[in-house]
Amino acid sequence: MAGSPPISLEEAQARLLALTTPLAIERVDIEGALGRYLAEPIQARRTQPATDLSAMDGYAVAQGDLTGPWRVVGESAAGHPFAGEVSPGEAIRISTGAALCPGAHAVILQEDIARNGDTISLSGTGPEPGHKHVRPCGMDFSQGADVLPAGVRIGPAQSALAIAAGHAHLPVRRAPRVVIIDSGDELADDPEACAPHQIPASNGAMLLAMVRSLPVEAVRIGPVGDTLAALAAAFARCEDADVIVTSGGASVGDHDLIRPALEAWGAKIDFWRVAIKPGKPILIATRQARGRQQIILGLPGNPASSMITAFLFLLPLLRALLGAKKPLPFKVLTRLGAPLRPGGARREFLRAAWDGEHVVAHSVQDSGAMASLAASNAFIDRAVKAPASAKGEEVCIYLLENGGIA
Repeated sequence: MAGSPPISLEEAQARLLALTTPLAIERVDIEGALGRYLAEPIQARRTQPATDLSAMDGYAVAQGDLTGPWRVVGESAAGHPFAGEVSPGEAIRISTGAALCPGAHAVILQEDIARNGDTISLSGTGPEPGHKHVRPCGMDFSQGADVLPAGVRIGPAQSALAIAAGHAHLPVRRAPRVVIIDSGDELADDPEACAPHQIPASNGAMLLAMVRSLPVEAVRIGPVGDTLAALAAAFARCEDADVIVTSGGASVGDHDLIRPALEAWGAKIDFWRVAIKPGKPILIATRQARGRQQIILGLPGNPASSMITAFLFLLPLLRALLGAKKPLPFKVLTRLGAPLRPGGARREFLRAAWDGEHVVAHSVQDSGAMASLAASNAFIDRAVKAPASAKGEEVCIYLLENGGIA
C-alpha cells in the first residue's frame, strides 16, 4: 500500500461510505430529533386541514350563491366554528383559519362586501371565484400519506410538519460516539504557555467544533506524544467509540506513527493517501471491537489539511452513520471575483471568501496558514491542471456553513 498511488477524491469518499452502516434506531421527542436524520419514513396520522377552512377574512356562503344579497346568521372564528348550517341567501362572518360550516362552500372577501346591519351585499367589481379563498380538507396531506422520507434532516419545518401529521416522537439513529486525538511532540496543551519550539494544539478544538455541528457525543484527547506507547494508551481509551479521529502523524516521516500504532491496536488500513491538495496523507482504517465496527480517520496535522479532509470525509461519515440520505457536501456554482492561476498536478481546495455573488481565493494557501482559514467561508474546487481562470468565470465551491449541506 505504501507504494500505491493516491486515489481520487470520489473513490476515497465512496470507499469510506461503503464501510458505514447507519447506527441503531431510537425514538426521541421532536425537540430531541432536531438536527438528526429520520431513520424511517413517517406517515400522516391525521388529515391536514381536517375540514375546509377559510384562507381569508370575509363571509362564507353556499356554493353557487355568489351574487347576494345575504343575511348574516352567525360567525366562525379560528377554533370556534359556527354550530349551524348555511342555506342559500345566508352567510356567516368568517376569519382566516376558521372552519366552514355545513352548507358553506365559498368565501367572499370582506373587501368585496358592503354591510348594513345583518344584511350584506356585493360592492365594487364583485368577488373572485369563491373556492379561491378556501383551504379544502386534505389540501396539505391526508391520513396515511407519506409526509417525510427516511434520511431527511429534521429542521424547523420538518419538525412542524411531523407534529401537524400527529407525531410527538420520531425514529432517528443513535448519536455516534466520536473521539478526537491530537498527536505530536510539538503541540502545547496550554496556548498561554507555548515555548518557541512548540505550537498550540488547536486542531482538536477545531475538529471538535466541526463534529458538534451534528448530533454526536464527542470528546477530545491530547496532545499525545510521538511514541507508540503514548498512542497505544490513547487508543485504549477509544474502545467505546464509533469513530476515532487523529490529527497529525499520518504521513511517512520518522515520527509519523499513526499507521503502525493502529495496526498494533488491531486496525486494518483500508486506504491511505488521496490525490488532493491539501490533505493528501489521509488514512482510513477499521477495527472490530465488541462485536461492532469502529472507523478511524487519520487526518493530516497541518490545520488547513485537517479541516478540509474533515469537511470532505469526517462530516460525511458522521452523516452516513446518522442515516442521512445524502451525506456528501453539495457544490454550488458561482463566479470568480478575481482571476485564478492555473491548477496543479493534484485537485486543489482553495480557501476563499464568498459574498453570495462572487468568490475570491485568498492569496496565502499554505496548509499551515490559519488566518486565511479563519477568513474563509468557502472552498474553491480546483480541477487537476485547470487552466487559468479570469474574473467572472464560473467555478464550483463548497460552502463551509452547515458542513456544506442543504
